[in-house]
Amino acid sequence: MPAPAGRGKGAMANVVVVGSQWGDEGKGKIVDWLSERADVVVRFQGGHNAGHTLVIDEVSYKLSLLPSGVVRPGKLGVIGNGVVFDPHAFIAEVGRISAQGVTISPDNLRIAENVTLILSVHRELDQLREATASTNGTKIGTTGRGIGPAYEDKVGRRAIRLMDLGEPASLPSKIDRLLAHHNALRRGLGQPEVAPATLLEELTSVADKVLPYMDVTWRLLDERRRAGARILFEGAQGAMLDIDHGTYPYVTSSNTVSGQAATGSGLGPGAVGYVLGITKAYTTRVGEGPFPTELKDAVGEKIGERGHEFGTVTGRKRRCGWFDAVLVRQTVQVSGIDGIALTKLDVLDGFDEIKVCVKYLLDGRELDHLPASQAEQARVVPVWETIEGWKGSTQGARSWADLPAQAVKYVRRIEELIGAPVAMLSTSPEREDTILVQDPFRD
Repeated sequence: MPAPAGRGKGAMANVVVVGSQWGDEGKGKIVDWLSERADVVVRFQGGHNAGHTLVIDEVSYKLSLLPSGVVRPGKLGVIGNGVVFDPHAFIAEVGRISAQGVTISPDNLRIAENVTLILSVHRELDQLREATASTNGTKIGTTGRGIGPAYEDKVGRRAIRLMDLGEPASLPSKIDRLLAHHNALRRGLGQPEVAPATLLEELTSVADKVLPYMDVTWRLLDERRRAGARILFEGAQGAMLDIDHGTYPYVTSSNTVSGQAATGSGLGPGAVGYVLGITKAYTTRVGEGPFPTELKDAVGEKIGERGHEFGTVTGRKRRCGWFDAVLVRQTVQVSGIDGIALTKLDVLDGFDEIKVCVKYLLDGRELDHLPASQAEQARVVPVWETIEGWKGSTQGARSWADLPAQAVKYVRRIEELIGAPVAMLSTSPEREDTILVQDPFRD
């Protein structure tokens, strides 16, 4: 088989989209904008614990598990092996999006045969643990959708995978292995055990609805890549929620950095041409965990109200703060980000002054990164640079000429501080309100 053709200057590149903060950076609009130019859109990690809102022709589509490309005709969506897959949530989401007039079938969506399934025992365990943690002060702030327990079973080599639904004769022994672990945990939490027959019924009830989508997706993606298809790798959450590189333990249960695109899709790292980091013009965080630039005052409330900062999946109010250049510079380096898509600049319209964190102080000494230690993360103090605000509006701007001069200065200063250029600038939820500096698909 011939090797893929090399790329010269100006050739098309496959693109990985990752969040560069704690998630909720506005990936939905940017991924939709890019998916129109892509041939294949791949989800490579996470589950239905993170949502994207797409606005197309004034119609909103709220996606949690489905790749963003499914709402556009002629695109192939792939749910890769790095995802944990809740079949019931999938069926419900397909039904909801189909009711909005979108056709979803095996013709435009494939699911990796080796994807790990999220089951009712995972959801229940997630919620039980979080409820227990709430009473002893160790709450993580999960969505309670079973993501973490499913990844635990994957690593523990007791998970049920999609392909297992097509092998009903072997399911009972696999269920017994899974429940030997879960029922021990349930007894310890004072909960009744789950009968194997209950779990078998849960699995067999969805098999016919999800198995038609199953495929050897690593091979399918390799074939499409060799044929010259443009592939968009769609990440969920943000780099600071990465299980290795994030603010542990207040993180998600998967790797959210760009390197996971290769592992979670089955394509080698050579398939990645451009890494685009979605970056909000300020900072938000949902749930527990450190947040050095958080604003617990009227300014933080004002940013949250203007930015409509509530989670797509959970509806939880997001914590808000000024832009943290230290944190984003760190994710630029860890994820190998080539350029950023700066979103929600319009939320900052009208502020007399805007602050940016340019370094931290930890016990009196300067730091140029967020330390890995949980205790040290809680003690870092931001060092601010104050930037003059702007009175004009950036909302709906589609060229640099439409922006107030001081807004341009703010964007340029961010580029300097994080060590990465702005490739795209988003100025409203509408997909056309985007200033394109560099097409990420152009290598």
